[in-house]
Amino acid sequence: MVVSLHAKSDFIQVCNGHFVRNGKVYYYIGANFWYGAILGSTGQGGDRLRLCRELDAMKFVGIDNLRILVGSDGYHGVKTKVEPTLQVEPGVYNDNILDGLDYLLMEMSKRKMVAVLYLNNSWEWSGGYGFYLEYAGAGKTPRPEEAGYPAYMHFVSQFADNEKAHQLFYDYVEFIISRTNRYTGKKYSDDPTIMSWQIGNEPRAFSKEAIPGFMKWLKKASALIRSVDRNHLISIGSEGSWGCENNENVYSSISADRNIDYCTVHIWPYNWEWIQKDHLSDDLFLACRNTKRYLSRHLAICEHLHKPLVMEEFGYPRDDFSFSPESSTKIRDTYYQYVFHIIEKNVLCNGLFSGCNFWGWGGFARPVHEQWIPGDDYTGDPAQESQGLNSVFLTDISTLKIIREEIEKFREINR
Repeated sequence: MVVSLHAKSDFIQVCNGHFVRNGKVYYYIGANFWYGAILGSTGQGGDRLRLCRELDAMKFVGIDNLRILVGSDGYHGVKTKVEPTLQVEPGVYNDNILDGLDYLLMEMSKRKMVAVLYLNNSWEWSGGYGFYLEYAGAGKTPRPEEAGYPAYMHFVSQFADNEKAHQLFYDYVEFIISRTNRYTGKKYSDDPTIMSWQIGNEPRAFSKEAIPGFMKWLKKASALIRSVDRNHLISIGSEGSWGCENNENVYSSISADRNIDYCTVHIWPYNWEWIQKDHLSDDLFLACRNTKRYLSRHLAICEHLHKPLVMEEFGYPRDDFSFSPESSTKIRDTYYQYVFHIIEKNVLCNGLFSGCNFWGWGGFARPVHEQWIPGDDYTGDPAQESQGLNSVFLTDISTLKIIREEIEKFREINR
């Protein structure tokens, strides 16, 4: 999507490899706020008072870019899966969550915030791949906490080539993007509060054999989104080469799609075994070194494609691998500072690194159990993860100070 740098538009656009907002280059530090639509609802899990307090708190810090799950899929009562769900069965929707998404977008608009909305998930915590495969007749999805992740990943690798599952997803995409917000009266496709439609959260092929089908599916999905909505940016939600069977050529190819406006990467030092839970401080140097190398390789790909890069997920465990909001975050703070330094250095050199979203916003939440159960506060950590481990709470004064100071630097650049 190429525009004149001088063209003013309420929609965030891409011009010459950079984001443009209202005629000015737009760099940002945002947050992952996956549960926003649930908080905005009036049913199970809904808490509009908390939602508005969270939005106000983020705005106070300077955060105006939120990456949000449109809705989870499937039935309730499944351990490690988010509920309530939006899509109970294919084409059967929980109106409470749709209402919550409408309300969330209205409240974000009041605060001049923008949303990156992801439509699918390759992981079990919100349904996604496994949900569509089950209704396409592929059988029951193995639960990772019972059968292990290898069994889960082997099963969901079928998604790449299952056209019936794809069609169920496409029907959902058209339904969501064609929606009209009941509070604002705006069609989603006409709402500049949405920055980008994202195909999924960390979409993967899950096997080398599935890569051709995976690439074909992403291309068809991006074309479908573009056919329904000509106003908004489109992104994949990819982790980078890590999500492409460690093949940078695959990542480059899917990112080169003419309907994909910008590139994404995720970095998880603990999940990717760069660090060990008992050596968070000792392994910090290795985490930083590997982060720099990973980002450098992907920036080179973006420079070749001449597209912006967003590091839309990154996290580091709390000190001592603690889950408590009162625990120290000294080591994590150092990692955050390092990531921000890389981005800032690239931005000052007019590079293509355009933003990041840390994972994730916990705000006012107070975890009760290490494993989330219905009725607990939603945190930045989804249901399958230890509650509080990667969350940024309002009690994390030092982390918030670092984030706010870096946002102030970006504001100066954006001016």
